[in-house]
Amino acid sequence: MAHHADAAVRTLPNGVMLNVYPDSIGERLADLVSLLHERAFDDAFSLLYLLPTCFHSDLDRGFSVIDYDLNEALVTADDLTALSARGIQFKFDLVLNHLSVASPQFKDLLRNGDESPYKDFFVDWNAFWHEHGEMGADGHVTPHAEHLEKLFLRKPGLPILDVRFPDGTDRPYWNTFYQKVTYRPISPDELIAAGVDESVAPSIAMMVNGALENGVAPDDIDLDGYNNYRSETLAVVDSKREYLGQMDLNAGSDLVWQFYDETLGKLAGYGARIIRLDAFAYLHKEPGKPNFFNKPGTWEYLDRLRAIARQHDLIVFPEVHAEYGKELHQEVAQHGYPIYDFFFPGLVIDALQHHTGTPLKRWIDEIQTLGLETINMLGCHDGIPVLDLRGAMVAGAHHEGLLDDERIDAVMEAIINHGGRVKNLYGTDGKKIAYYQVNATFFSALGEDEQKLLLARAIQLFMPGIPQVWYLDLFAGKNDYAAADAGGAAGHKEINRTNLSREDVRAGLHRPIVRDQLELIRLRNTHPAFLGSLEVADTSDPELTLTWRNGSDVATLRADLATCAFEVNTRAADGTEQRLAFG
Repeated sequence: MAHHADAAVRTLPNGVMLNVYPDSIGERLADLVSLLHERAFDDAFSLLYLLPTCFHSDLDRGFSVIDYDLNEALVTADDLTALSARGIQFKFDLVLNHLSVASPQFKDLLRNGDESPYKDFFVDWNAFWHEHGEMGADGHVTPHAEHLEKLFLRKPGLPILDVRFPDGTDRPYWNTFYQKVTYRPISPDELIAAGVDESVAPSIAMMVNGALENGVAPDDIDLDGYNNYRSETLAVVDSKREYLGQMDLNAGSDLVWQFYDETLGKLAGYGARIIRLDAFAYLHKEPGKPNFFNKPGTWEYLDRLRAIARQHDLIVFPEVHAEYGKELHQEVAQHGYPIYDFFFPGLVIDALQHHTGTPLKRWIDEIQTLGLETINMLGCHDGIPVLDLRGAMVAGAHHEGLLDDERIDAVMEAIINHGGRVKNLYGTDGKKIAYYQVNATFFSALGEDEQKLLLARAIQLFMPGIPQVWYLDLFAGKNDYAAADAGGAAGHKEINRTNLSREDVRAGLHRPIVRDQLELIRLRNTHPAFLGSLEVADTSDPELTLTWRNGSDVATLRADLATCAFEVNTRAADGTEQRLAFG
């Protein structure tokens, strides 16, 4: 029996979305603007997900935002206007939980301390926990054990950064993600100005700079015979302190909500239609909670933010990874939000491995039955999700996954065997608890088989929801091992972020794998059938048949998951028919 999805009222716009950094193609967004105005891209994309290096940022390839003004080294208002004129709407990120230490708000806090209007803009750790913990000798409140054991931590130790106030005191502020404190070298002249005798200032400066270069904390520097100048020296060192990191915002502050309102208005002014809420699950904080997706507080914050977004004619959707068995995706949808389809990439790999569409069809049926609004992808700026496919224990009962553990392991091993890099999750005891995601280009994950990539793209374009296309997969990009090796702790992500020159793109447009993808993308982006409803034929493996109908407009994908050969047949309301065969 075929399954039908009714043509429900959509909040998301229809069409295909291109996903890039502003400098993914060429050197700046203007190069992509020029490319998208070429005939090869006519009618291909109606949405653009522009990653947050389009704003001022300093870490994590854009996700440590300084402010949401355009980074004009990469993006100008004219670029966005030109894309809007091309019929393209935008999706941007709002990083809900944190701002960079280089943000105007945090700089004001460093400069003015207790007199700063932004003193409570960020989360004072000791103030938050003072009734629920004990002050330690290090000046940090340690939460009581019953609270500490519930905390979801992204890194070892307490999530705090000591902030030096103008009065010389240190205040710990909540810092869930990255932090680094460094000290610029001091000079003899600075020491002399602070009261150090000029005869010894050069020796002290040399001694201190050597210690700092070797990673010695200022308070631990041994000044040997110059300890009589210790206070003056440390005052100079402290004046050279620099921070790098992402500071958690205090959602209990009215100023933070004013900031969200102003920011959403700014993004709407850029032409935004969709706002992805990054790191939203960390925003609500409450003693006795895990402080990751606290309930009901997180929902209250999201509803408040959605109300603000609607005033700016914006759609917001929260991005969260969780095992399928936890049914968090259903909970998000039940609260009226679109979801990211993080299950789809692994299901496609599994379908092509095992020549069966059964798990994929089960997921499509759930999307249809529950009326889920989704944005799906093959590759993206992060890795290929694996953990998301698993089952989970909920309230003492096991909820099945979309794949069993053996099949999930097979997906993971296939990507790794094709050169993928792994990011793991760890428990508080330091033991690995799960593979979180595997980083690879989707083309490399499929063994760099062009026919498999083309079929994977065709299946994506016939899925419910918005198809989001990672630029590198469009051009059948391969794993960048040199970038991954050179990228340090987060180097695994760089395997799938290779920037393409305009010459690379022009050469790619002569490749059949690129031209064929663009032909399918153009069909999905423009054919009226995709404004209707989806039928999933009750076929036996390895055949997969998906049909979209909208009145007399029809588009059908018939695929053999074993050979990866497929065809697409369309019929328009005027009787015009077209057949595209691949493989």
